[in-house]
Amino acid sequence: MQSPLTTSARGLELIRSFEKFEPKAYLCPAGKLTIGYGHVIKASEPHLRSKTLTQGEAEALLRDDCRTVEVYLSAVLPDWVRPHHFDALVSFCFNCGVKAFDGSTLRVKIKQGDRQAAQGEFHKWIFSKGRRLRGLVVRRACEALMFAGCSDSTIETERRRLEALKGPL
Repeated sequence: MQSPLTTSARGLELIRSFEKFEPKAYLCPAGKLTIGYGHVIKASEPHLRSKTLTQGEAEALLRDDCRTVEVYLSAVLPDWVRPHHFDALVSFCFNCGVKAFDGSTLRVKIKQGDRQAAQGEFHKWIFSKGRRLRGLVVRRACEALMFAGCSDSTIETERRRLEALKGPL
């Protein structure tokens, strides 16, 4: 059996840039109790509800969460997927969940080998509880650009442009 692909430093940085370090538990926009770099606290982790994390502990949780996604994606993605595709998809699955990706048109387009259509699918995932969220619009744009193989400077330029816009995105 081939070992799972892993998220690159670039992919981890993309996730961290959207999942700001929070040492104490908080409710994310989806209403889930979260801590660290976007780690959703599980029922089996009641100690995290009152804990204050160090950045090192948060980093360990992030890497564990990514590892779960990496194993899944390594099993379902086609051979043509390259590190930039993989990193974008880890960020997406980290945020939306493996279950959401598993039943998505994004996965179907990837399976069909239609990279351009797959890239366009990221932009559909900008809602939480029926509300369009600016942060998700920006995140999906960055993930789509990473998926397309764009440079970090291109992704950052587009991120800054979108974040600077006033009004709804």
